[in-house]
Amino acid sequence: MLKRADFPENFLFGAATSAYQIEGHAFGGAGPTHWDTFAAKPGNVVNNENGAVACDHYHRYEQDLDLLLGFDAYRFSTSWARVLPEGRGPVNQEGLDFYDRLVDAVLERGLKPFLTLYHWELPATLADLGGWTNREIAGWFGDYTDIVMDRIGDRVASVATINEPWCVSYLSHFLGHHAPGLRDIGATANAVHNVLLAHGVAMERLRARGQDNLGIVLNFEALRPGSQKPEDLAAAATYDDVMNRLFIQPLMTGTYPDAIMAGLGSHLPQRWQDDMDLISKPMDWLGVNYYTRQTIVAAPSEPWPSTRFITTDCDKTQMGWDIYPEGLHETLTWLTDEFTGDMPLFVTENGMAWDDKVINGTVNDSERMDYISRHLQQIHRAIGDGCNVQGFFYWSLMDNYEWAFGYDKRFGMIHVDFETQKRTPKESYHLLKQVIRRDRGGI
Repeated sequence: MLKRADFPENFLFGAATSAYQIEGHAFGGAGPTHWDTFAAKPGNVVNNENGAVACDHYHRYEQDLDLLLGFDAYRFSTSWARVLPEGRGPVNQEGLDFYDRLVDAVLERGLKPFLTLYHWELPATLADLGGWTNREIAGWFGDYTDIVMDRIGDRVASVATINEPWCVSYLSHFLGHHAPGLRDIGATANAVHNVLLAHGVAMERLRARGQDNLGIVLNFEALRPGSQKPEDLAAAATYDDVMNRLFIQPLMTGTYPDAIMAGLGSHLPQRWQDDMDLISKPMDWLGVNYYTRQTIVAAPSEPWPSTRFITTDCDKTQMGWDIYPEGLHETLTWLTDEFTGDMPLFVTENGMAWDDKVINGTVNDSERMDYISRHLQQIHRAIGDGCNVQGFFYWSLMDNYEWAFGYDKRFGMIHVDFETQKRTPKESYHLLKQVIRRDRGGI
């Protein structure tokens, strides 16, 4: 049975959220986002739901942070559209005031504030100018970074530039599942590169101001070929480039993976190579988001990347995702061996959605309890194998707006009744609190 003492002395246990998913974007003078635009189009989001109210964290942040007492750190994001309602130009002081209060409240509870500058809520006015397909966004993001850091940079323990660039670019511009909902290979190539460039510009601005403990948060999936046929082995390798190497390779080596060059290379912006030195400047740490495994087979009749998933008989989450804890160990050791070496790694998101119900005032989510236990065991195993993993953040602190799934999927350790806004800690929350107690605890 694992306990806190089984992990390194300074290992951090925390929980994560994001601004648009919990705050209530209708409050505090925030401007419209491309998620509001996307959700307003029927068919894009379950029940056409948006983040207007969400968990009303904007008004309830004190009680929500109280739930984190006993944890070590809190990962949160600032909303670009709350700070700059038009994306550029006039600052919304009410929005900055909110984040000022929030960071102070985090510190008052003995928590380390782990800031993410961008978690997907692009101001709608910038989306109308091309959003992530417009190269100028790198400078706009740099300016936004300066404004946020001028206000709260003196108190945050860590800064991530962007959360899951793969979702910001590929999922949103090639697959069309997230805002802005495009299915355009040229837009995808430009978005991929401009997200990386924006990271590089933000890192340059942050370094110039003396900010330290800087990184980025990437999402990874374990994968396996559907068979040992050559075409399926090749398809799995292609998917690995598209899913797992698309961002870590340029960030660490200044090069794009082979499959990306084959599929997107001719669509990349002119003289893209000139940006790679800036994009690949050293970081202080890497955030690793891990949830599932995919089984890949070739789909030669389909356009690039000519791959598809097949369903397995593995246990699944409410999202239909394979539960495969061993993949977290595989991911951490692969990153360490191939890219990061002794660079600190943080598991910045890991969790599962389940159809949680409040029954007699409690939520018995034994499936999530098992999920957390098994994934922590794999982190412990990776540390034993030489990976410099320094923290674990459960996704998410509370049930929230789950993007295209609206309020249908529940990832939280805290159940939220979205009509009454009542918070009910689930059994998984009590389990993790027990694990991280400094006097005793175990799983």
